[in-house]
Amino acid sequence: MTAVSQAVPAAANTGIVGVVVKGYPRLSETFIAQELLGLEARGIHLQIISLRHPYDPTTHPIHNEIAAQVSYLPEYLWREPLRVLRSWWAVRRLAGYRTARGKFWRDLWRDLTPNRIRRFGQACVLAHEYGPNLDFLYAHFLHTPASVARYAAALLNVPFAVSAHAKDIWTTPNWEKQEKIQDVRWLTTCTALGADHLRRLADDCGGRTKIHLNYHGLDFNRFPPRPSGRSTTSGGNANSPISLASVGRLVEKKGYSDLLDALALLPSEPLWRLTHVGGGPLAAALTAQAERLGLTSKIEWLGRQPQTTVQEVLRQADIFILASKIADDGDRDGLPNVLMEAQSQSVPCIATDVSAIPELIEDGTTGRLVAPGDRSALAVAITELAGDPGLRAQLAERALTKLRANFQMDGGHDAIAALIVSAAANERIVPA
Repeated sequence: MTAVSQAVPAAANTGIVGVVVKGYPRLSETFIAQELLGLEARGIHLQIISLRHPYDPTTHPIHNEIAAQVSYLPEYLWREPLRVLRSWWAVRRLAGYRTARGKFWRDLWRDLTPNRIRRFGQACVLAHEYGPNLDFLYAHFLHTPASVARYAAALLNVPFAVSAHAKDIWTTPNWEKQEKIQDVRWLTTCTALGADHLRRLADDCGGRTKIHLNYHGLDFNRFPPRPSGRSTTSGGNANSPISLASVGRLVEKKGYSDLLDALALLPSEPLWRLTHVGGGPLAAALTAQAERLGLTSKIEWLGRQPQTTVQEVLRQADIFILASKIADDGDRDGLPNVLMEAQSQSVPCIATDVSAIPELIEDGTTGRLVAPGDRSALAVAITELAGDPGLRAQLAERALTKLRANFQMDGGHDAIAALIVSAAANERIVPA
């Protein structure tokens, strides 16, 4: 394991940090697991509190290395009514109940949904069943997990913080983001784009200094260099087609419909095959689209897979492609970790200049960027790299150099650990 920076304060006095997450464990959220393990390595004691039970068929090896206990809140209040009622009855006697109830009612007035009621019920269960052992709450994602953490923190009179990522930043109403910024001890996010947006909102509530930028970075111990012997194929031989790879959930924002259309535009040569890793609600629609386009025999859909399989797919790839875009509901990527994972294996990347991806990839220097939704440009970029092994090697080498210089995992983990130690040092807070 990578050595911990000596600059991180000793974490012995932080007590137990309750980490509130949407679901745990999840294959698509390796960045969370990576951070949790990093915080434990820095002496911070965690309890994972999940809003949902896992639904993936397997887990990553890293999940088995995390020591924290995992607890599950009622996913739907009506499924465990006695548990919810018992918790609500108990937390009514807490000093922070009136404050928490006030925040909840103000939110419900503007967001009259079952989801909002569910979050308050989950917060009551969290505060009653786990609260006595918790000194600090830390939520991953600014939307529902942060709501539960905010209400529970008010009930317990403890500080809380949030790690914001992608969809949660861009689909949460501004009023809600601003009020959470007002209440948090600090907020970290993983892209400069997201940090700039949140700082502009924070200016209106005096919270700019609470916003911190910490890239997730990559654990190079888990992604050691690709073995020597890079492919030099240009796809002119049926026995050695260009190996294309993509890893991502089959959802609108990942742009797989655009990628399939782009693949259908490719000329008869170079020859190619695509391997995809990931599952999602659009799986059936995308396989049907591939069949309509005559691409079925050229694509292997592997579904959800552990990180070991992802790494093997990347090591066999000549080109990695991610055609991200902004979905109709505003959902979008932040800075997908899988792009860093591909770069760590010396695979040149083709992506779109959307969200924070240009913070990692410079077009023509460390990869290729095209406009989101531009299928023709995507097809041209694939054709160009497929036919030029020398260019692929140059882009991959420069990308790896930048990745190692600017996207190491430890710096972000050191910074977040230091923020937790600083906030937890104040322990209990006075009700607002």
